[in-house]
Formats: sequence, structure tokens, C-alpha cells
Amino acid sequence: MSRIAKTPISIPAGVEVSIVGTLISAKGKLGQMQMNLHPLVAVNNTDNVLTFAITTTNKEEVKQAWAQAGTARANTANLIQGVSAGWEKRLTLIGVGYRAKAMGKILDLTLGFSYPVKYNLPVGINAETPSSTEIIIKGMDKQKVGQAAAEIRAYRVPEPYKGKGVRYADEFVARKEAKKK
Repeated sequence: MSRIAKTPISIPAGVEVSIVGTLISAKGKLGQMQMNLHPLVAVNNTDNVLTFAITTTNKEEVKQAWAQAGTARANTANLIQGVSAGWEKRLTLIGVGYRAKAMGKILDLTLGFSYPVKYNLPVGINAETPSSTEIIIKGMDKQKVGQAAAEIRAYRVPEPYKGKGVRYADEFVARKEAKKK
């Protein structure tokens, strides 16, 4: 049985949540998002507190229903935080000559290749470069923010000998010792 599904979600001020059948939508200061729920999951909104339960009593479906309820609860919490505060990922560029520059919906990266890398940001995602070696990716959708950060990181994954590459700001890169003669 999922313990995550039993934790209620309190809706912050300034966020409106509406539930119509299996569609849940949230509207906040950053915009509006919606998602579909599994048919085995029921959501109740009582005094701006969302609670999740299952709709089946069939023994074979109960385990899957609680798993779906836990997933729905986590995704709904991410949805509510996305429309109220948003999500962000920070990337750091380590290496001589590694630079980044945000130009509207294009992120211009210099990563030691013989050509500059131009990354087109997905719809709903913004990038900021406070310095030439820092990138901040922001958006409402947690999945899109994480995917954009992972795609940028994939251009030059941190290598273990010198630590050069694009890494998350809180990422630890295990360093290896160079081969000795």
C-alpha cells in the first residue's frame, strides 16, 4: 500500500485546482497546467486540501491502484508547485573556454568542439546565464525542465579525469587518478 498517496496536499494561496472526472487542472500566477488521472484513483478537494484514494475493491487491482494513487499524488504536487513557484535546474560549465549565452529561445554553448552548439529551448522553458559558466533553466513543467537540463548536459558529460564538462550545480563527479608509468 502506498504511503505517499495517503499524504494530503494543501493548496497554497493563489492556486485554483479543479477536478472534472479524471482530469485535474491547476491555475496559478505562472500559468495553467492539467493532467489526466488513472481511472482507479479518486481525488477529493476539501477546504483546499487534496486527498487521494482508490476506487476499486478488487483484490487483484488494489496493489496497482495504490501505486497509481501514489504516482498521481506526486505528479499533482509537482503540478501545483509548477504553477505557483515553478521549477529550476542549475548547470555549471567546467573547462577552459567553456561558455554559455542565452539569446531568447536559443542557448549558445561553446564546449570545446570546433563549432558552437546551439540548443533550441522547448516551449515553456526559459534559460538564464548569470555568468558565462552558469545556466539556470526555468519552467512550470518539472519533466520538461529536467529533460532540457539533461539534453544540455549530454553535449559534454563530465569526464572523470579532469572533471571537464557540463554538470548539475549540486552534482558530484568522482575523479580518477591518471595512469602511472
